[in-house]
Amino acid sequence: MASATVSAKNDAGDTIERDLALGWSRRWSLRRRILAVNVITLVVVALAVLFLDSFRNQLQDERERQVQREAHLAAAALGSLPTRSWTEYFGRIGAASNSRYRLYAPSGNLLLDSWRTSGPTYRLRDPSEQPWTKAIARTLDRGFNAVVGERSPPDYEEPPVDRLGAWPEAVQAARGRRAVTAVRNAPDLTPVISTAVPATAGAVVLVTYNDRNFTRTVRAERRKLGLGLLVATVLSVLLSLFLARTIARPLRRLALAAHRVRQGRAREVKVPRLPSRRDEIGLLARSVSDMSQALRQRIDNIEAFAADVTHELKNPLASLRSAVDGLERIEDPGLRSQLLDVVRQDVLRLDRLIGDIGEAARTDAELARARFEPVDLGALIGQLTSGWEQQRTKGDVRLAFARPRAGSTVVLGEPGRLARAIDNLVDNAISFSPPSGLVEVAVARVGDKVRLRIDDEGPGVPAEAREAIFNRFHSVRPDSDQFGRHSGLGLAIARAIVKGHDGEIDVADRDDAPSGARFTICLPAAGAAQA
Repeated sequence: MASATVSAKNDAGDTIERDLALGWSRRWSLRRRILAVNVITLVVVALAVLFLDSFRNQLQDERERQVQREAHLAAAALGSLPTRSWTEYFGRIGAASNSRYRLYAPSGNLLLDSWRTSGPTYRLRDPSEQPWTKAIARTLDRGFNAVVGERSPPDYEEPPVDRLGAWPEAVQAARGRRAVTAVRNAPDLTPVISTAVPATAGAVVLVTYNDRNFTRTVRAERRKLGLGLLVATVLSVLLSLFLARTIARPLRRLALAAHRVRQGRAREVKVPRLPSRRDEIGLLARSVSDMSQALRQRIDNIEAFAADVTHELKNPLASLRSAVDGLERIEDPGLRSQLLDVVRQDVLRLDRLIGDIGEAARTDAELARARFEPVDLGALIGQLTSGWEQQRTKGDVRLAFARPRAGSTVVLGEPGRLARAIDNLVDNAISFSPPSGLVEVAVARVGDKVRLRIDDEGPGVPAEAREAIFNRFHSVRPDSDQFGRHSGLGLAIARAIVKGHDGEIDVADRDDAPSGARFTICLPAAGAAQA
């Protein structure tokens, strides 16, 4: 049943991993994806606007040149035709080109008008008579002109008295003896192109043309670009969904997993690690997963520590209760003295045990908050040597410290914590040393590590117990050892401090003596740790 449950959890976790994994985009950072989503649509819109503006300007220039050519041909033809055929000629070319041809005398009076012969060749449309779709098209025209900064041409109006002076382009053509073109807007915003060209004997030919095809062509092109923008919008939506899949969904899953970890209802919470992702979300997922595992491990350690503390406190408390209960019933002074001695030993044991428990509980928290600084282990051990020499509990055990060259054994750490770890190891070596035994302490720089060695002449540590002795409340001591002298937390505290400094600690038999244990601490040297 347990196996099935674990398998189900793993299958669900694998499904989440596959669901949140990415394909071709896994190498893209989130910044690039966000920029891509925001920029692509803007680029497409900008390109569409630039293309349509360029297309419209080119088309308008072409239409203006066309009207100018027609005006030049009409003016040139007047010089080769008899005067009586001018009216018929204007009517014929006006009907053929759907334009209006007018001829003004040097005095400014209107001599000829093609509409008098052929009738109107174009009609200016009243916007109020057109369908609502044309109103939308005109609104889009105005909006596009505002976007590209195009100034709207003046409105086209037929003068009440049709004379040369009513047309500024005709006046300029008469004065400068050159062709002049002007563009105006009809009421329905279609362009009216008018070109004035000097003719024979100081006359001026004026050609006007309502180019509705120009407006239809531009609007048709705009519809095509609108379809392109619609495709770009759909693409932007798809990219946004892609962005949501790569950002929002993983974050939502991570938030849900973090919420479940916070509630603490599930013993094992599967936090997706997303190993295939190399972006910020993948880094966050792996960090949250590692954090949850570290938190779970810490909770397990706290629970185990609480259970161990309860177990260790029960033994001296039971002994203390038994001795106190015996004091009420025993009248013999000798036995009462023995029971009082047991009470004193139990009190001392509890005091030492509670102190070591508090030290062990504070170690991790203090290391997490500590600000590491350069510490010369050689100088630190030199300062501790005098304290070891003055310890009464040392007995006749001798201490030897090989002081290294100054500044050669510098590490990054918290001096007080490092001193406590070294002190615990030396105290442990002293406690196992035989009478008149020698405890040797040496520290040296080895490559990018600083190696601290503590040797004693005790019985050594059995191979099968070398890992267990670093566990809390574990001690391998002979039965004759002083009762209550050690709590079994010294080596556990030392290992926690060393691990908190990214170091390693181990124990082995001495290879230079018949018996004894060798404890070794390796810490990163200051230069290597900073790198």
